[in-house]
Amino acid sequence: MTVERRRGERVTFERGISAHMMGIDGTWRRDCMMEDISETGAKLTVEGSVEGLHLKEFFLLLSSTGLAYRRCELAWVNGDQIGVNFLRPSDKKKKPAGRVASQTVDV
Repeated sequence: MTVERRRGERVTFERGISAHMMGIDGTWRRDCMMEDISETGAKLTVEGSVEGLHLKEFFLLLSSTGLAYRRCELAWVNGDQIGVNFLRPSDKKKKPAGRVASQTVDV
């Protein structure tokens, strides 16, 4: 019996969705199939070895142009399948200084 640890509801793809993994610094790239996805992560089947790749953080490219992507971290490995958690942008970003929201007041 397996324990379900997923936090979000998953969508499973019958044939998988073609995607690519790419290192944060762009020094490596691997083809993969996205088997399922949720708001917080995904399961990927990786083509080729992941040995020696820096998987602490990487990009999951969801389009051929790279315009649709998610920043990921490795959660688990099981043979040629890996689980990834999606990383969210840091909440530490500061709002631009000197900008004040303007309001229109009708008189």
